[in-house]
Amino acid sequence: MSMSTSITRSTCPYCGVGCGVLIESQGQQITGVRGDPDHPANFGKLCTKGTTLHLTAAPEIARQTRLLQPMQRLARGAAPTPVGWDAALDLAAERFARTITEHGPDAVGFYISGQLLTEDYYVFNKLAKGLIGTNNVDTNSRLCMSSAVAGYKLTLGADAPPACYDDVNHADCLFIVGSNAAFAHPVLFRRIEEAKKNHPGMRVIVADPRRTDTADLADLYLPLQPGSDVMLFHGLLHIMLWEGWVDPAYIAAHTTGFDALRALVRECTPEHVAQVCGLNKEDLFTAAKWFATSPATLSLYCQGLNQSSSGTAKNATLINLHLATGQIGKPGAGPFSLTGQPNAMGGREVGGLANLLSAHRDLANPEHRAEVAALWGVPDVPSKPGKTAVEMFQAAADGEIKALWIACTNPAQSMPDQATVRQALKRAEFVVVQEAYATATTCDWADLLLPATTWGEKEGTVTNSERRISRVRAAVPAPGEARHDWRIAVDFAQRLEATLGANGVGAIGVRPEFRTTTPEATKNLERNSALTPMAEQPEKTLFPYQTPEQIWLEHRESTRGRDLDITGLSYEKLENEGPQQWPLREGEATGQTRLYENGHFPTPDGKARFAALPWQPLAEPRESRYPFSLTTGRLRDQWHGMTRTGTLGRLFGHVPEPVVQLHPQDIQRRGLKDGDLVHVTSKRGSILVPLQASSDIGLSQAFIAMHWGPEYLSGRSGAGEPLAGVNALTTSAYCPTSKQPELKHAAVKILKAELPWNLLAMAWLPAERALAVQAELRTLMPSFEFASCVPFGRDRAGVLLRASAHDAPDTALIERIETLLDLNTADTLRYVDKRLGQRRTARLLRDGGSTRLEAFVLAGDTRAEVWIKPLLADELPAEGYGRLLLMPGAKAPVAIVARSRQVCTCFNVSEDDIGAHLRRCDGSDEQRLASLQGGLKCGTNCGSCIPELRRLVRATPQGLQAA
Repeated sequence: MSMSTSITRSTCPYCGVGCGVLIESQGQQITGVRGDPDHPANFGKLCTKGTTLHLTAAPEIARQTRLLQPMQRLARGAAPTPVGWDAALDLAAERFARTITEHGPDAVGFYISGQLLTEDYYVFNKLAKGLIGTNNVDTNSRLCMSSAVAGYKLTLGADAPPACYDDVNHADCLFIVGSNAAFAHPVLFRRIEEAKKNHPGMRVIVADPRRTDTADLADLYLPLQPGSDVMLFHGLLHIMLWEGWVDPAYIAAHTTGFDALRALVRECTPEHVAQVCGLNKEDLFTAAKWFATSPATLSLYCQGLNQSSSGTAKNATLINLHLATGQIGKPGAGPFSLTGQPNAMGGREVGGLANLLSAHRDLANPEHRAEVAALWGVPDVPSKPGKTAVEMFQAAADGEIKALWIACTNPAQSMPDQATVRQALKRAEFVVVQEAYATATTCDWADLLLPATTWGEKEGTVTNSERRISRVRAAVPAPGEARHDWRIAVDFAQRLEATLGANGVGAIGVRPEFRTTTPEATKNLERNSALTPMAEQPEKTLFPYQTPEQIWLEHRESTRGRDLDITGLSYEKLENEGPQQWPLREGEATGQTRLYENGHFPTPDGKARFAALPWQPLAEPRESRYPFSLTTGRLRDQWHGMTRTGTLGRLFGHVPEPVVQLHPQDIQRRGLKDGDLVHVTSKRGSILVPLQASSDIGLSQAFIAMHWGPEYLSGRSGAGEPLAGVNALTTSAYCPTSKQPELKHAAVKILKAELPWNLLAMAWLPAERALAVQAELRTLMPSFEFASCVPFGRDRAGVLLRASAHDAPDTALIERIETLLDLNTADTLRYVDKRLGQRRTARLLRDGGSTRLEAFVLAGDTRAEVWIKPLLADELPAEGYGRLLLMPGAKAPVAIVARSRQVCTCFNVSEDDIGAHLRRCDGSDEQRLASLQGGLKCGTNCGSCIPELRRLVRATPQGLQAA
């Protein structure tokens, strides 16, 4: 009898669009996922990542990747061993208490994540600031959204995006800058495409140094130079003033500070701006006119503005344009920051940053600190600013922070300047990593590993980019011994509270007399403990929570009277009425769709403030020794460090291996060619990576996807140290206001690598072993100067290892690789030439009347890759190939052409398939696209490939073949 299928409404764990999902499960296993048609963020749509969520939860993947029990590493470099939860938490409490006792509360730090739920975030914030008495709690959202926070607060008075997703349907001009929404926010981009189709008169401006899939939608594309955004915005305002395209009435009634800004932009003439930004004057005039004179202009922006040493200025000067033209507070208009992570907004709401407190309160404000202290029932909240992300790891590297707690993030992959990060992890005396996936690189540095639940197992809430709060629900129970993040933090906090109190340490909140210091504190504690009577709560604890809802109710109370007031919202309302936007005050039926419609802003005088901030050059400008500007960004089908998406070979079909992209002219000028292995070197480090030509990249610019960390791209430096992926190159220089690092630019040089010995190893493996083999191969990657290791395969599980070195490595290393790939069987074919450092190994599988290549290693000379790789990857017939597989430089007896690059992930449609179809059909671009979708199905499921399909339609001549 088949088991019945349950449906659970929840939220996608990827980007800040906050798509609703329906999780299908049978028993304790997630079996499917689809978009929730009733969720207002996505109305049933999902991207390539969202549609494959259930596959990442498959049992064979979980067994190979999940952290399922607490683990303790008794010595650095040793393998961790299992330990019980009580022992693990007791150890953590003892080590943190000892550090606090001996060195003070600022000797510890918490680095958390925009992928935590709001309830998780709240507990960590209270743990650090309310119990321990340190503001050293920061988040990877510092790398993502802190410049947006600073820009909103500086100009509009509060960290509150004023627009909503529906505004794309009302906009007459869409200004997309510093955002490749087609890749980073695909479901929102589907809305933009639909809005453009329904409103052909909508003008789309895209400003970005790279010509991305987003830029392909533009009516006007502005390929500005990296770091020149502030100059562009000042230049547009200069033109608006000159042409009389500003709104004097709105400026007078609703803003202050315009005179200072007008004086600043006086010198930003079109000629000067065009030179700095690398743009045409005519395009500047067109952009200014469309922005200012359209009935409604909406700006969408993301990391291109945020991840910058001038991030706050970029955000604020874009908002200046909206205030100067009155393009705010009405349908289709406003500055709309697109959140990068699923709950970066929720983290900001609970004060989960080193400079914030609950409900958008400022740490520097004594009244705000007193309000939070009263709510928590503690005498005070520390006033000393906490260490932000970059500062925290620098302080650990310097020995100032001695104990680190890292939750739900992978700083050994994602932080800039990995040399400093690794020094921090080495020098810290005690490192706790709270994580769902054992495969994250940061786990390698942990003294204590604590297994956490993840998507499909968690309960709580998240907030998306449009201020919409959604429920996250568990479809299946926690696997193994994994616990919810909030539960781990509460259990630790209660132990730490008891330990500090027993030691007589005067940390905030540990002494009983501080428990109810004021009547207001007593009132708040009683109100927020309503769900669990005080008699049933642990005695004298700041952390009495037994459910995530209890935590959420305390957070809700903290918002009373604030700009994000949600006192009218409850779990019950979210359950019955679905996701809601804030503010939603007590007594109100629904939240507020748009902010500032009445022209009143949350500032002392109710007026928005213009920010007269000058343009500043890049923190690390290009120069003769480092002539390229390197930027990083997202791939369409991957997410962050790929701990989840990297488990699926099918998500590597679109971009299968790491590369650095350069403009073809730069490649030609330097005597390089496509596919060459090159050194990419900054002042902080160097990596090796294959070269790829791309006309989407500007001259003297380079691009490497942000996802390629040491789990997938590695090797060893000249000093023998393991390389650390793309963030070995990036700079920790940051915006002085937001403290967000400049991940979008690093000055680099690019030189050809002379590594004559090469290796390519590929194998199909049992699904229950493939990821474990990949993890083992990862440990071998530093044995080579260059190595990359990725999964591949759609319906089968494959692993690919590519490596290069100056000299042939020890035979034992190659034999170890062969053993991992099941090339140690009796039927394995072998050829070895020790003198030339050549080695060939292959295994063929005969099944009935067909023969297929199942695994191979080419070591020394890999020229035969051109036909042997597709022979395996495309599962082509391999009868009669045995001897040829072992001959260096041998050519295939028949022409074997590798399948072209995958465009559509959902239906596995390649570029060649699309080209062949397009050459057979005539008509308009829309008719040919419709023919593609009807004939090949590409673009008919998630739609993530539609921008690329449109580009191929335009690029492919029609009617060249008979139908």
